[in-house]
Amino acid sequence: MSKFVPQPADDVCIATIRTLAADVVGKANSGHPGAPMGMAPAAHVLFSRFFNANPKNSKWYNRDRFVLSNGHACALQYILLHLLGYKLSIDDLKAFRQIDSLTPGHPEAGHTDGIEVTTGPLGQGFANAVGLGIAQAHMAAVYNREGYDLINNYTYVFTGDGCLMEGVSSEAASLAGHLQLGNLIYIYDDNHISIDGDTNVAFTENIEQRFLSYGWQVLHVDNGDTDLEAIYNAIVEAREEKTKPTLIRLRTTIGYGSKQQGTHGVHGSPLKADDIQALKSKFGFPPDQTFHVPQKTYSVYAAAAARGAALEKQWNALLDSYAQKYPTEHAELTRRIAGKLPDGWEKNLPVYTPADAAQASRKLSEIVLTAITPALPDLMGGSADLTGSNLTRVKSAVDFQPDSTGLGSYKGTYIRYGVREHGMGAIANGLSAYGGIVPFVGTFLNFVSYAAGAVRLSALSKHHVIWVATHDSIGLGEDGPTHQPIETAAHFRAMPNIDFWRPADGNETSAAYLQALKRNTTPSILSLSRQNLPNLENSTIERASLGGYVLHEVEGEDLTFVSSGSEVSIVLEAAQKLQAEGIKARVVSLPCWSIFDQQPEEYRLSVLRSGAPILSVEALATLGWQKYSHEQYGLEGWGASGPYQKVYEKFGLTGSNLAAVGKKVAEFYKKKGGEVISPLVKAF
Repeated sequence: MSKFVPQPADDVCIATIRTLAADVVGKANSGHPGAPMGMAPAAHVLFSRFFNANPKNSKWYNRDRFVLSNGHACALQYILLHLLGYKLSIDDLKAFRQIDSLTPGHPEAGHTDGIEVTTGPLGQGFANAVGLGIAQAHMAAVYNREGYDLINNYTYVFTGDGCLMEGVSSEAASLAGHLQLGNLIYIYDDNHISIDGDTNVAFTENIEQRFLSYGWQVLHVDNGDTDLEAIYNAIVEAREEKTKPTLIRLRTTIGYGSKQQGTHGVHGSPLKADDIQALKSKFGFPPDQTFHVPQKTYSVYAAAAARGAALEKQWNALLDSYAQKYPTEHAELTRRIAGKLPDGWEKNLPVYTPADAAQASRKLSEIVLTAITPALPDLMGGSADLTGSNLTRVKSAVDFQPDSTGLGSYKGTYIRYGVREHGMGAIANGLSAYGGIVPFVGTFLNFVSYAAGAVRLSALSKHHVIWVATHDSIGLGEDGPTHQPIETAAHFRAMPNIDFWRPADGNETSAAYLQALKRNTTPSILSLSRQNLPNLENSTIERASLGGYVLHEVEGEDLTFVSSGSEVSIVLEAAQKLQAEGIKARVVSLPCWSIFDQQPEEYRLSVLRSGAPILSVEALATLGWQKYSHEQYGLEGWGASGPYQKVYEKFGLTGSNLAAVGKKVAEFYKKKGGEVISPLVKAF
């Protein structure tokens, strides 16, 4: 074990972090100074002695990753980024929590240089880090060779009581222990304080026993306030453990050095001005100066940054040598690091005609995955214990498992997430954030709601994650209302930067995958049926890729049906019945609202045109369809148990009933008189 060597500037550096935390939060008059002040010694030891990264190239692939799971303590992360020389100035620290600043209220990936994942909602970062650890283990197993240890970084996490209370952390920690991820080191800020006060009011479990039961190594630092040697030794011991993730229980005093130290008063409120001045005097800093950083502190962190830059230079030389010996692997690895998909992969997408057999869109999804997986080593899939229902595991897949289990290997690309939907979603975000991997995850659409917190951060963070969400409506039948996702589509369609696809047939399913894979800054949810769907006349991958298109065209229409997914074939039947009565009905398929909304206005108005009423039909809640239709037909309440055909009949989702409804709509608008303007025509 390497020995701790104290440095003359250690105390000054730690005091700098503590006083800056007070100033940053104080100037904003908003934030959480306590945890940054308590965690300052651990942060200093980690970043000055262990953490390998190059601030001048924050995307160096083999950098260590740092996740601030307790994102409310973000002042700490911003301070460290500034001291290390990332693109964050003192003025940026002064603009903490201000509009359009680089220092928002919680860390946001893609917004602030050096932030790996977006945290704030507690527990999310904890689980993201497990994804980062899986990604490192997988990429190392695939590309490292003897003498070429190209991918060997650690992921370090600061976490707190709030994160450990959240269920998503338990899901992720359990899986991380099973997967033997020795590249994960979590430092638990055990300060016994939450917003409500002492954690003894709600959180009294034995954390050590809990994590030991998960298969983790648990270490202790009893004095996290001043014992730098103990902190150092714990990190060294954690790095030496290769088959278990490590939790270091670090006993700290929240708000250390302030008048309110050790109380919840310093958790989520700025220190008072006199307290900040007293704090600075205690640590030998000028009490009348704000945002004071001694040159000694800058020098220490400049040395850490220089170490990272030198390591990257060595790594680049190793990568160049690797290219000479393993040119094929090098080409693939560098392509994946660059975030580019292989040329021509989309040629593998299945194409269908109406003569092809009807199949459930979940089965069509499996056919797509089987076709494209050989061309896309970037794909890393999994399911929350529903593999046989989601059809997410292709026959050639190898499970991602430790070799010692005999169940697979780290080279494997299929993850058995177990019944952990929320953890799965947050882990997938980490897989995407690591780079070089496009994760897809499977569950029933209804249970994507369990993971809504992770999906939301995926959209906010622009993670390239694909959800294979099967059993997507009352069409799942006998499982009944508990499993039938009536409201789920409305929720995710309302979420910014997420593509919610509900394909109606094989070509639309291929189109959904085409766009989901091409749109690498937008997560996608593929809402897929349990029941068989016919392949439709006039559907093509190209047309469906526009998000919406005219499936059945007539001139001088009396009505336009607009629908998605499993109901499109039903409204086609309704249109045929209306035609027999002399009523002309167009049919529009709208598999993805967000993609359709991005098309030129001229195209959108040609699809959902003025001149006749538009009636939407979907076996879900109608909320949101008002944007695209004059009238809406769907479910006003919960579904029902029974064979899906009977359930559809119960709710009037049949060709005969929809023809009758369509006839009423057409007659109503004719009687009403006046021009019928497309609902897409807006004042702004």
